[in-house]
Amino acid sequence: MSMQKQINQIIADYNPEKVHIGVLGSHSALEIAAGAKQEGFKTVVVCQNGREKTYAHYYRNIFDKFIFLDRFQDITQPQTVKELAELNTIFVPNRSFSVYAGYEAIEQKFTIPLMGNRYLLKTEERTAPKNQLWLLKEAGIELPRAIKTPKDIDCPAIIKVPEKDRALERAFFYASNYEEYKREAEKRLNAGIITQEALDQAIIEEYVIGAKFNANYFYSPLNDEIDLLGFDRRIQTDLDGILDMPAQEQLELKIPTQNIEIGHQGVTMRESQLEKIFEAAEKFVSICRKEYPPGMIGLFALQGAVTKDLAFRVFDVSPRVPGCPCVESTSPYMKYKYGTEVGPGKRVAMEIKRALRKGRLSEVVT
Repeated sequence: MSMQKQINQIIADYNPEKVHIGVLGSHSALEIAAGAKQEGFKTVVVCQNGREKTYAHYYRNIFDKFIFLDRFQDITQPQTVKELAELNTIFVPNRSFSVYAGYEAIEQKFTIPLMGNRYLLKTEERTAPKNQLWLLKEAGIELPRAIKTPKDIDCPAIIKVPEKDRALERAFFYASNYEEYKREAEKRLNAGIITQEALDQAIIEEYVIGAKFNANYFYSPLNDEIDLLGFDRRIQTDLDGILDMPAQEQLELKIPTQNIEIGHQGVTMRESQLEKIFEAAEKFVSICRKEYPPGMIGLFALQGAVTKDLAFRVFDVSPRVPGCPCVESTSPYMKYKYGTEVGPGKRVAMEIKRALRKGRLSEVVT
């Protein structure tokens, strides 16, 4: 039996009065749970022992059920899946879920309805066939020029390479030519931040000179509409700490910077430019429907920059809930549409509630 048939069979047996919205205890669990509670849902969080206090102690008020595991990876084990199914769980995938559970297990073993398209999650990996960059190109969305080899660097470029000890974090560095590339790469190799193997597989792209914007969206299959939840920017360490220093002191430090995401800032965009932000999302939703049916469902984000000629050039995609809870309190765009502030978690819960009410849950889960 296909995964979708299994999911449809499972939700047919769900009690709509006892649905729990579930999430892995990391990344954006608090946002999803808080939004679920706003809409009257019960919640369940899957925690890893040793990393559970944020959810089971400090913010236990927004969770109704807890599942504790020795390893996040065990979330796809039969016993965990059984517990979630007995709670009538609709699960919201975040980045941590993708990484710890693994794409193969999510697609073949995790028989819990996901709010979103489980088959799109793997496109976040740039090494995957028909990955996010391929989708962006096919959609006709502007993106940075790809640079094939270090010797081809002929402009400001960003080199995206995983860290040695934390593969989730990318040790970005910058170079304008091959000599500069060799010098900066050597610093990071000598410091033990990256490995030669990872460096050889690194993505090299033109560095887009422009104002950075992460555009956060929600696509509803129920009404075929795209919501713009808002924009954010990333706060990164130790890059932000170094950039706070005067230029002369930055040069004297002579240390390789790292781009470890630690937080987000909410921002807004000039109103006259919003149309192109929606158009980029429409193109992305369209290509996803064609290449990964049933297509995009729910939350996603396009991370890019607006250049001096006001082009929105996208260099990264999040095909799931973005980790930026700040947009509810800093963005006016959902207020313009709904008359009140709506964050990512609340928007997910609104969609699930509507789907349950209309008997269309199968259209918003995979």
